Amino acid sequence: MNRIEELAANLAAVRERIAKACHAAGRAPDEVTLVAVTKTFPASDVRLLAELGVTDVAENRDQEAAAKAAECRDLDLTWHFVGQLQTNKARSVVSYADVIHSVDRGRLVNALSRAAIAAGRSPRCLIQVSLDETGAGTAEGGRGGVRPDGVLALAEALTAAEGLELGGVMAVAPLGADPAPAFARLGEISASLRAAYPAAKTVSAGMSGDLEHAIVSGATHVRIGTALLGGRRAIVR
Repeated sequence: MNRIEELAANLAAVRERIAKACHAAGRAPDEVTLVAVTKTFPASDVRLLAELGVTDVAENRDQEAAAKAAECRDLDLTWHFVGQLQTNKARSVVSYADVIHSVDRGRLVNALSRAAIAAGRSPRCLIQVSLDETGAGTAEGGRGGVRPDGVLALAEALTAAEGLELGGVMAVAPLGADPAPAFARLGEISASLRAAYPAAKTVSAGMSGDLEHAIVSGATHVRIGTALLGGRRAIVR
């Protein structure tokens, strides 16, 4: 089996999982966007996925993402940045990312706003929420994100910042825990955010191992890497 056949088979299997999860949740499959997480895989895989109809691609490291986006600039893709983001990388990330999933603090909002104004771009920003029971996900062992009780304040900062668009929320299920209650909490947080900011409809949640739980709780975007592309490679060529 060549690479495009492998990707096509994986894509069909992932789409079937999404369709079944949507059916179980009483949702339409077109309510959920598949975001292909191509980290550590070459730009040639991005091109093959584009041939297969994938339009949303995500990366989590700026150095790799910037190079890959440049190499694929001729493709009509929506680029997502899903990794933890340092303020000194804001300008680079804003130059190619259409959606930034990991906004978790006011300093980052300010840095992204300055970069967006300078670049003449308006990236859609998602507030990364920590679902770790122990508190903020930036603590040791956490997955990143702002505490749930800080979401509305960060949303206010985002909407006040020039050049940025508040898109919604993003989260990663806590390590070693049942993802179902965590994603249910995220659904509640999203509902509270939408009550204050009706346009903030995006819920980015769910990966290869837990996408079904995320869809049940209202995910609009699932971030799929391993199930789509296979095991991670150590080196991108």
